[in-house]
Formats: sequence, C-alpha cells, structure tokens
Amino acid sequence: MRVTTDATANAESGHCPSCGAAVAPTARFCEACGAPLAPTEDATEEAAAELPIELTASVPSWQRHAGPANLGGPIATAPRPCLNCGGIVDADGYCETCGTKAPSERDHYVEQPATWVAACCDRGIRHSRNEDAVAVAASAEPGQRAVLVVCDGVSTADDSDVASLAAARAARDVLVGSRPAGLGVRESQVAALEAALVKAAEKANAAVLATTAEDASNPASCTYVAAVVEGDLCVVGNIGDSRAYWIPDPGAGDPIQLTVDDSVAQLRIAAGVPREVAEEGPQAHAILKWLGRDTPDFRPTTSSTQLTGPGWVLVCSDGLWNYASKATELQALITQLSATAGSDPLPLAEAMVRWACDQGGRDNISVALARHAPVEATS
Repeated sequence: MRVTTDATANAESGHCPSCGAAVAPTARFCEACGAPLAPTEDATEEAAAELPIELTASVPSWQRHAGPANLGGPIATAPRPCLNCGGIVDADGYCETCGTKAPSERDHYVEQPATWVAACCDRGIRHSRNEDAVAVAASAEPGQRAVLVVCDGVSTADDSDVASLAAARAARDVLVGSRPAGLGVRESQVAALEAALVKAAEKANAAVLATTAEDASNPASCTYVAAVVEGDLCVVGNIGDSRAYWIPDPGAGDPIQLTVDDSVAQLRIAAGVPREVAEEGPQAHAILKWLGRDTPDFRPTTSSTQLTGPGWVLVCSDGLWNYASKATELQALITQLSATAGSDPLPLAEAMVRWACDQGGRDNISVALARHAPVEATS
C-alpha cells in the first residue's frame, strides 16, 4: 500500500504542490520552481539518458605517495631530496645532511584531473605560508562535468592553512557525489545544483570545525567559492571574497563576474563608490561571511549562467583578482598569457599564478580553470 503525500496527490492531479504549475506525470521536479515531486509514471527513457558521470579528483603531486590523510592535517609523504645538497629531508622539513630547510610542497601545488580542467595554488611572495587551497574534479570527456573549489584561509586566524585545505576537499567531495538523475529540465537542474552547493558549504564548514582546537582563541576560518560545470551550465556558490568568473574567448561574448563578494568593499561598491576606490580603501578585504566557528552565516550565495561560445570558467582567490578585478581585465590577461601557454589549462593556470607573483604576490594565489569549448565552435 502506498502512502499518499500532498506532493503525490498534487502530482496525480497534474499540478505542482508548491506553485500550482502544470507538471507531467513522470516529473520528479517542477519545471517552474524546482520543487521535488513524486512521479506517478516511470520515466525509463529519461532516467537512462541521465546516467551518472564519473568524475576524477586529482591528487597533488606532493601527496601521491602519501598514506590516508586526515582532513587537511599532517600528511606522511615519501622522503624527498634536499635541493641544496641532495641529502634526505626529514619529517620536520630540514635536510639531515646540511640542515637546510626545504620549501614546503604545500607552498605550490597543482591539480589536473582531466585535460580540460586544472588548478594551481601558490604561497605568493610575501606570506610565510600558503593558506589558500584548491580542490578540483572532472569527467574525462571534455565539457561534460567539472567541480572547481577554492578556499582562502584568513591570515589572522590560527591554522587557516589546515582549515582551507580541509574545507576545499570536503566541498569537492560533496559536489562530486551530488548529481541527481532524471533532471531533464534546466530549472530543476539549477535548483538541484544550488542545493548541492549549500550542502557542500555545510560540509566544508564542518571540516573547518573539525580542524579547530576547542581552546583556540582565534579559530581557523576561510572563504569558500565553488563552481559546477555541466555542459553549457555553470552554477556557483560563494562565501567571502573568493570569486568565480566566466571568461569567453575574445569575440565570443562579454566576460562576467559570476559571484558577489561578502566584503566591506562590495558594500561600498553597492553604495556607489567606484570599484577601484572601494577595493583599495580601508578594510577593503574585510569579509562579512566565512567558514569557521565564529561565522555569522555560512550559507552561500548561489547563481547560474549559461556558457555561450568557447571560453574559461575561472575560480580564484583574491591573490589573483587583487591585480585584475574586472572580468574584462581577466579576459585580457588570459588572452595575453594564452599566446604562450596555449589552451591547456594547467600551463595557463601556472602562468596566471606567476603573473600575480610578478605584480607583487602580496597574498596567496589560487587559480582553477575549466575549458568550455562547444562542438559547434571547434568543428
């Protein structure tokens, strides 16, 4: 015997229980508002067409010989040679032969789970440690599905380098596993992905809390931005001032910033202060929301956009956009760097990081890229 819920009753009557819009008997989500429905007929063909896409998450080169890692905590890597004398670097990071301190692999690392997606994370020039973190995943087939996450640890908080790495990986893992089947309608797809981005933020916040000492007087905290690319759809969510952009190739459309910062600078911009003034003014990088024990709110702001023409989905920390905030500036930068880096996302991401370092590198730098190249644009 089936228990009839309100949703089922309304589905049988042909209308959505949330908004009253007409719905098909096979619908699992309302096309108008995205509300979940209880279908009264099987949709065998639709479900078959929506088989899960397998995503691969890249493991940074500095962890490929590591054992199981806790959430961003110390990771046991294989012995590595000293760059000064060739001796063995011990677990404390110093050469056993000459005593030279080795640079941390965490200071600069890359990830490339597929040919069309890559990320680079770097300490920059002026910071003593890298408190940024990236975590990416992608299907092997270009353009099918990708997940890009960047978390930027707050420098004034304790252990934010550990927290940001834990948060980025936790969010990525949620988004890799979140792909409801049978969502043939764009509105339903967007609603499901936005819900997944909210859940990913919750898990990321929990990961930060798990790495924070109970007696910490200045608990770890970090920003959060994530983008999920499915074909020509990009859905983003953010907390703080790390950003996502859509950067089409020159002549393929206008570049846009996909996220809105939770920051003092953004409040001033909304009040009419020119962007250049607001982003260089006092407390410009003071954020109003973050992940961490003392956050006032960790629900992300979400939005979606349709990707038209060839281009790049870019997710980055303020270590990059400090020097090129406007989407048009980033489009010009990518065009310039692509002349030598080409269309491979890994060399391009590394070139963007080097460029930010050349501008002063006053903050940690994270760049994650996914290449969107519609078949009609390359045939």
